[in-house]
Amino acid sequence: MAKMVLVTKANISQIQCVDAPMPPLASDSVRLKIESFSVTANNVTYAAIGDMFGYWNFFPATDGKGIVPMWGHAVVEESNHTEISVGERVYGYLPMGSHLDVQPGNITEGGFLDTAAHRQPMSPIYNQYSRLSADPEHDPAREDARMIFGPLFKTGFLIESMFRREGWFGAEQLVMTSASSKTSLGLASVAKDLSPTIKRVGLTSRANVAFVEGTGLYDEVLAYDDLSALPKLPSVSVDFAGNSKLLARLHAHFGDALAYSCLVGATHIEARGQSDSAALVGPKPILFFAPDHATATNKELGPKGFGVAVAASWAGFVGVTEGIVTIDHRDGLDAAADAFIATVKGGVDPAVGIVIRP
Repeated sequence: MAKMVLVTKANISQIQCVDAPMPPLASDSVRLKIESFSVTANNVTYAAIGDMFGYWNFFPATDGKGIVPMWGHAVVEESNHTEISVGERVYGYLPMGSHLDVQPGNITEGGFLDTAAHRQPMSPIYNQYSRLSADPEHDPAREDARMIFGPLFKTGFLIESMFRREGWFGAEQLVMTSASSKTSLGLASVAKDLSPTIKRVGLTSRANVAFVEGTGLYDEVLAYDDLSALPKLPSVSVDFAGNSKLLARLHAHFGDALAYSCLVGATHIEARGQSDSAALVGPKPILFFAPDHATATNKELGPKGFGVAVAASWAGFVGVTEGIVTIDHRDGLDAAADAFIATVKGGVDPAVGIVIRP
């Protein structure tokens, strides 16, 4: 019997753990037993915009329920595929649950794609599974960090790449909301290394100012209430908070000095609202969709060059995270449900990274 966590799509704070029968494993398929995954604000974003970007479609449920995608590790429990062995470990996109059946295709030494028909309309980035025995990104000592920060860091890497390709739209300053969020920390780290002339400003809640300052990744950190103190330099903004009122304040403060407004995620889920972009002062906000920009960056650098560039930036960032984030290991899917609800409500300490062992 498998177990899964179901989320009510219309109200993602309503969540329940259920048992689900496992059918016989199909031909040429593999059954993965999920070993571990992280719970972060990124998972909340998947749920909050699940219908808009198809995140609910990866692991379908019924009756208005959804299964939230997670990033984590799994082991092959059963295999009907000649090229995939029982006991092999993988890393990739997993449901908040105990098991997942996949149909491996495009198999290489380093990984494979799940070729299940229902997953093909979505970006292949989410359908790729790394085989840990031949995965250059795998570090046994840093599996927790990879689950917690890896996907978010890559999003930050891609945002910086986009801005740098565009000459930062002539800006001198990068302003990030929800500066304690893991994606914002990743962006700040990459910008610090690759675009050091751009001033990095982090906006966060007053309670998180000390934590954000302690990362050393920002040139300046301000509480949201102090936004008006920011110098009106030519700027670009990246909104990780998804708080429509905060975004309106930011636009009003910078006006024409705001060269580009980028929307990523929704960490302030209770206040994301439906902002009227036509009523905002300055540029129309543009939603950042990482898979599209991953394709552009791959074309620019080539697959090998892209991997090398990400790995180089990741090495520096993960060293920083080890000094500022404590890993909290929790056992069982009930713990996963509790962690997800706490994250939805904004009740998770940014200095804690949650890893679930189902």
